Amino acid sequence: MIIRIMGEGQYDVADVDQNLMQKYDNQVEDAVNVGNEEAARNALHALHDYVVTNGKAVSNDYLGSSEAVIPFVDATLQEITELLTGEGFIPDPA
Repeated sequence: MIIRIMGEGQYDVADVDQNLMQKYDNQVEDAVNVGNEEAARNALHALHDYVVTNGKAVSNDYLGSSEAVIPFVDATLQEITELLTGEGFIPDPA
C-alpha cells in the first residue's frame, strides 16, 4: 500500500504492522469525531511518525497512485476532517 503524506511524499507501507498503523488512524478519527483538535493532532503526529519511520520512501519519479492520503502534521481539525473517509485515512484491512 502506498500512502501519501501531503507536502512530504509517498511511502510504501506494505511491510509495516498494519494493525498498529490502523490503531493510530483510528485514534485520529476518534479525536475528530469528538471535536478534540489537540488529541487529533497528537494522533496525527503519531500516525505520521509511524509511516515515515517504518515505511519505505517512494521515489519521486513514481507515477502510481496512493491508496491513502494523510494530511500534513500541522493540519487544522477542519483540514483533517475534510480528508477523513468512513474508514479514517487508511482503508481498514480486509
